[in-house]
Amino acid sequence: MRRRAGLAGDAQKAEAKEEFVKVRRRDLERLTTEVMQLRDFLPKIVNGDILGTFQKLDAIESNMEKKEEEIEQLKMDCEHFRARLETAQADCMREKKEKLDLRQQLNEAKQQLLQQAEYCTEMGAAVCTLLWGVSSNEEAVKTILGGSKAVKFFTIAAQTMESFVKSLSEDMKQQDLDSDENQFVLALAGIVTNVAALACGREFLVSSSRELLDTMMHLLGDMKPGLCTKFKVLMLMSLYNVSINLKGLKYISGSPGFIPLLWWLLNDPDTEVCLHALRLLQSVILEPEVLAKSASEMRDTLPFQRIIALSKSRNAELQALAKELLDDLKILEYEA
Repeated sequence: MRRRAGLAGDAQKAEAKEEFVKVRRRDLERLTTEVMQLRDFLPKIVNGDILGTFQKLDAIESNMEKKEEEIEQLKMDCEHFRARLETAQADCMREKKEKLDLRQQLNEAKQQLLQQAEYCTEMGAAVCTLLWGVSSNEEAVKTILGGSKAVKFFTIAAQTMESFVKSLSEDMKQQDLDSDENQFVLALAGIVTNVAALACGREFLVSSSRELLDTMMHLLGDMKPGLCTKFKVLMLMSLYNVSINLKGLKYISGSPGFIPLLWWLLNDPDTEVCLHALRLLQSVILEPEVLAKSASEMRDTLPFQRIIALSKSRNAELQALAKELLDDLKILEYEA
């Protein structure tokens, strides 16, 4: 026990010795002064520079966090837009393929339609040419007019003729007489001419197919001189045949622009066109009731010089008809 007590005392003496350091007074005063100076200047340095630096560092870190968040958001947006772009590209490729497929189908449909149109034109030309020949028989015409599709046939005939004339190009000099289209409309006009050659046919056309008569007069005025002369002649023959019927003559002569149409046709270079235009004019002059309504317009617009020129034509038939018509026109002097 005594030994342990002695050891404890020695330890306390050693600790007591370590608590004190010998320093010269002058050094202690200098140390004290420096500590006091540090105490005065340290807060200013820390507060002014370090604290300011820490604040800037905090602000920079805060901005960096925001930038990182923005970058992350931009990355997400980029991924989103990339996904949309890929979807749009896929849709675009699909639509392109669909358009190519549709274009191919359209081209195939156009080709089929063209083939069908050519077939219908060929069939129409063949059938109407046969019907043209058959229509020269009176009993055949009566059978045709007695059918339920007669009115429809002549309506389609008018539409087909009109479509044909519209298809003619502006700079067209002559028509291909061997084409199916040309043969088709010629056959239609020939059928109408043969039908109008019969009394029952004239009555039918005036009563049930006035649209056809209007179309023919309109087309005769639309076609240029010297163009489709055979087609013109057939239509003029049809109108002349219809004019044999008094009701038909009144309807034709009463149509707006009928007299100017005759003058237009008389200037055609084709003798056949002029010949049949003169015949149609003669129908009007020889019917007193109709002439009375047209006399005034005829006196004002009649191309006497042209008719006189036609009376000197080398074509004997045209020359004779023109001379005959000049004699008939003298009645206009008395009408005045």
